[in-house]
Amino acid sequence: MTTKRIAVVSAGLSTPSSSRQLADRLLADSAGLLQERGVEVEAKVFELRDLAHDITNHLLMGFAPPKLEEALDAVASADGLIVVTPIFTTSYAGLFKSFIDVVDPQALTDLPVLIGATGGTPRHSLAIDYAIRPLFTYLHAIPTTTGVFAATGDWGGGGDGVRSLPDRIFRGATEFADLVERTDRSELVSDPFALDRPMGHLLGGLAGE
Repeated sequence: MTTKRIAVVSAGLSTPSSSRQLADRLLADSAGLLQERGVEVEAKVFELRDLAHDITNHLLMGFAPPKLEEALDAVASADGLIVVTPIFTTSYAGLFKSFIDVVDPQALTDLPVLIGATGGTPRHSLAIDYAIRPLFTYLHAIPTTTGVFAATGDWGGGGDGVRSLPDRIFRGATEFADLVERTDRSELVSDPFALDRPMGHLLGGLAGE
């Protein structure tokens, strides 16, 4: 039986968070669909708020502490990635972007990505297409056509006027499962001599002093 690895990254800041709740539901539907097709799923879930200090240290010092290294390795070795971020000031959370900044860009090549986002009102859903999707496209990942946004009202049984949150989750999960099932990243090999992170940020910092 085929086994696929899925990494899940939630950038929610509160406990509990709607971002983590959405991430769990996206994973549940995706894993269920894959298992129906005879594909086993190994999933690892990471809360970025638990890694905030490690991410900052990586940005400043250029190396990852063990807990952050585990998350980075999980993303690099995954067959699919689910990401969920709250929307702040019309875009993704700063903590989410900081995490992406420390991920090896080559690790995302040809990686299926299911994008989720949370916010107060449905109008924030536009951030998926003008901010988050272009980020992953630039990094040569393969985002699903459907991104899933959950507004505050969705959790109370409301909808966006077109389809309910469970329907949107299922649609996104279906597209994601299709990509994960047929994607083979086993031949992707990272350069063992490459730096974990370009040194330009350090040189730039020295130039500005």
